[in-house]
Amino acid sequence: MKAMTNNIYGDDPYLNRLLSYFQSQFYEKIIRMVPIRNHVFLVKTEKHTYILKGYQSYSRLRLQEAFTETLRKEGFSKTYMFVSPEVKEPLFFEGTYFGCTKYIVPHKKEFTFHTEQNRQEGLGLLEQFHQVTASFETRYRTLLAKSDLIEKWSKRMHAFSSKSPLLSCFINKPYFSEIMSWANWSLDGMKKNRQFFQNEPYVILHGDVAHHNFLRDSAGNLNLIDFDLITIGNRALDILQYANRILPFLNWSYDQLTGYKQIQQFFQEDGFLYALVYPADIFREWNRLIREKLYPDKDKLKQVMDLTIGQFYERKNFIDQIIRAFL
Repeated sequence: MKAMTNNIYGDDPYLNRLLSYFQSQFYEKIIRMVPIRNHVFLVKTEKHTYILKGYQSYSRLRLQEAFTETLRKEGFSKTYMFVSPEVKEPLFFEGTYFGCTKYIVPHKKEFTFHTEQNRQEGLGLLEQFHQVTASFETRYRTLLAKSDLIEKWSKRMHAFSSKSPLLSCFINKPYFSEIMSWANWSLDGMKKNRQFFQNEPYVILHGDVAHHNFLRDSAGNLNLIDFDLITIGNRALDILQYANRILPFLNWSYDQLTGYKQIQQFFQEDGFLYALVYPADIFREWNRLIREKLYPDKDKLKQVMDLTIGQFYERKNFIDQIIRAFL
């Protein structure tokens, strides 16, 4: 493996400066640095491999370090571990504090929600996470916000609807109108059942149960990673998000979704059913696409269009089944 040079990133001055900074701080020689995503880097030295992740404040970094340490002490070891590399001083570069975790060597097959085994295993791991965090969430109530899904989703819907002039270039009016009707019906029902979302016992919610936050290591063990969005709340909120993430892989089958025991138990709750109707994924992806001006990218646009239009009638059948239950 060739050693990196300061101009390895060519015209990207930030990455060049960051690499130079890391090289100046690590006692071990850095032989490779790979950007993974925004402010996350794989850094390989002559002896070790790390993941370096940037945080906007030192308090956020310390919170993440404390939380993962508490997780392990309380019995949840299926995640990453912060470590202290041999550096000259704490890593702080251009307003960003960098934390360092031990690199988890990934399995040759990436974790996805395409297979039933993975969907079941991911849900089981999330259940373990909730069981452990329930035992110590009171210690974090002064450090973490309490989740407010209704407020969050109301803002997400407003952000989506406010972009209707641009969205009309991609989504025909009948589709747009029906999607908005689903969201309004869902939020109205959630507000009527607000107490369900506030009920204790609480856990620490992961907040982002996307497939990329489940990492299978080289030994085949599944890990849960990335706790940037942790909050305090009812575990049903993570379960809702997980259901929303896997439904496209179930072809929006109501019957298949009720087959998961961790999800099935919530189908007796009106608040949960109302929330299942909310098109969280459609709003999230369009808001991001427009915010980051990614819609000229044909591949990214195609993915979001498939989510919105390609799956429209399967989703509509799923939603109609839920709505009929209230008639």
